[in-house]
Amino acid sequence: MRYTRVSVDGRAMWGRVGEEDIELLSGSPLDGEPTAVGTVPQATARWLPVVVPPVFYAVGMNYRRHIEHAGAEMPTRPEVGYRANNALTGHGSPIVKPREVEGRFEAEPELVAVIGRTVRRASYDEARKCVFGWTIGNDVSARTWQHQDRTFWRSKNSDTFKPMGPWIETDVDALAQTTTLRVNGEFRAAFPTGDMVFDPFAYIVEMTKHLTLHPGDVLWMGAEATCRIDPGDTVDVEISGIGVLSNPVQLEGNQ
Repeated sequence: MRYTRVSVDGRAMWGRVGEEDIELLSGSPLDGEPTAVGTVPQATARWLPVVVPPVFYAVGMNYRRHIEHAGAEMPTRPEVGYRANNALTGHGSPIVKPREVEGRFEAEPELVAVIGRTVRRASYDEARKCVFGWTIGNDVSARTWQHQDRTFWRSKNSDTFKPMGPWIETDVDALAQTTTLRVNGEFRAAFPTGDMVFDPFAYIVEMTKHLTLHPGDVLWMGAEATCRIDPGDTVDVEISGIGVLSNPVQLEGNQ
């Protein structure tokens, strides 16, 4: 099953994604079994981030090739970072590059786990069961800011820097898929989605030793590859079995 959120007459609504239409729902599937209340065509839908948690989690470097390329140390246990929800934007919405950004402006294609139940001190099996489904993220980064600042507060958390969507896929073996990155339809990178140092469930086990996860929380799982993006580009992140997250890149003030 594929679930999403769309804007209908200025109101955010959940929907169940079909072949051509989105069946609008009375509420969130994370809260139970909502009923159908209408439809909108996919072709005209304004896609929203599939969830907007109060804060969301990102594992950072979690693929060996990315870690080796960065000259970083291989992690010995799962440790998670935080991102701000103001950075979230939906499928089809623009990634806005601030005018102050200089140097490399990059896309990072990521698998995202969506939590479906409240969990604390989870076993590995419980961690598997608490994942409602999977979506796609693009971890946009301003590298000069990343290296200038003590934290990622603007390099990864500026408005629109975290496209997520287009939907949540509940029926897929996400770790058996392939992640592909394209810019303007041209291939940039591909890697096995599940070729991680630590899988999502190991992170959930470690995280829930110290914090409670709630329905709608998300865990971004890192990327093996990155590529430069510039205003005028369209960047596509595809994860087989899930879908394609596509966003144009615009310079601030040119929207």
